[in-house]
Amino acid sequence: MTLQQLKYVLEVVKQGSINEAARRLFISQPSLSNAIRDLEVEMGIAIFARSNKGISLSKEGAEFLRYARQVVEQAELLESRYLNAKPSPQHFSVSTQHYAFAVNAFVSLVQQYGHEEYELALRETKTYEIIEDVQSFRSEIGILYLNEFNEKVMSKMLKAANLEFHSLFVAKPHIFISVNNPLARQSMVTMEQLQQYPYLSFEQGEYNSFHFSEEILSTLSHKKSIRVNDRATLFNLLIGLNGYTISTGVLSSDLNGNEIIPVPLDCEESIDVGWIAHRNVALSMLGEAYVEALKQAIRA
Repeated sequence: MTLQQLKYVLEVVKQGSINEAARRLFISQPSLSNAIRDLEVEMGIAIFARSNKGISLSKEGAEFLRYARQVVEQAELLESRYLNAKPSPQHFSVSTQHYAFAVNAFVSLVQQYGHEEYELALRETKTYEIIEDVQSFRSEIGILYLNEFNEKVMSKMLKAANLEFHSLFVAKPHIFISVNNPLARQSMVTMEQLQQYPYLSFEQGEYNSFHFSEEILSTLSHKKSIRVNDRATLFNLLIGLNGYTISTGVLSSDLNGNEIIPVPLDCEESIDVGWIAHRNVALSMLGEAYVEALKQAIRA
């Protein structure tokens, strides 16, 4: 087993394709495949499951990845400390529902750990794609919520993908509205009071099941309803149309200004917001740092 073979495995996992990994590593696809097969024979395990659809980490491979990542990170630290080697570019990615605190945490991560070179990714995306991203190792961490309505379906999906949910906080639902909305002066609002205002929600694409909705109470009907794909558009419509959306109540004035405010919603529901990652696979250094940054952002 060589350090180079471990780096090959990490790159294949990152790219999700041997062909793409070979291109990024500037070696031929057969050379990369042979190096990985040699490693599998030496270790006595199948690191990757191969099919006509491509490759994916096996259960044993997910456990192997945990140790491989630690070895490569430690080796890079030794090289930078004793060989005056140029630090390797930082790599980290996260997929998340549209939460401002997730962006705040990402900003903190880059400010604290970003070197002169880094390749980082923050994907605000659809619920189903968050699970797919983490399952395929496109992202190390995913951020979403569970509640009484979606927990059974979501937990089943997470288990099938060998992913684990870690709770960050439990929140009572709030609405986000413009400071100029007539309801902004109330200490709490009811669903009845919201009927005259446009309801804004995030489009979930092909998987538009109620269970994948980012907003709770997704089964309720609305006289006025608009779906959007990104947070900036949603916030513009909150202001321009006096619309509302339902979320956690955690909002960042640093990133979103003071024109949008949270107001408690009168209902018995609760939201358990947390992060998902592969079961039994240790987080990278940046992964651990990002989870800590999430906790700090929530407390801020």
